[in-house]
Amino acid sequence: MENESPLLETIMQLIMYGGDAKSKAVEAIRAAKKQEFTVAQEKLSEAQASLGLAHHAQTGLLTQEANGEAVSVSLLMVHGQDHLMNAITFIDMAKEVIDVYQEMAELKESCHGS
Repeated sequence: MENESPLLETIMQLIMYGGDAKSKAVEAIRAAKKQEFTVAQEKLSEAQASLGLAHHAQTGLLTQEANGEAVSVSLLMVHGQDHLMNAITFIDMAKEVIDVYQEMAELKESCHGS
């Protein structure tokens, strides 16, 4: 049980950074909806940075297990992995939605600008 504290810290990083990445991706979509595309890209960059930190935590666990060290799976661990996977999905979706909003804004501008 002496190794529980580092494991718990890593799991909390998955939850914290994964949740932050998802939130930033949602903020990016909301900014794009308001045609604030610079803000949307900034939020997307922030989301990617948080995702990188979450992914780094996960990689540490994977490396530990690959080295033959047992990593206990708990409900909290599953919750952390869920946050990471949701963040990845939201960031991928945010990129697509932002592209659609940009294309719509450009189309609207070209129709009204003519």
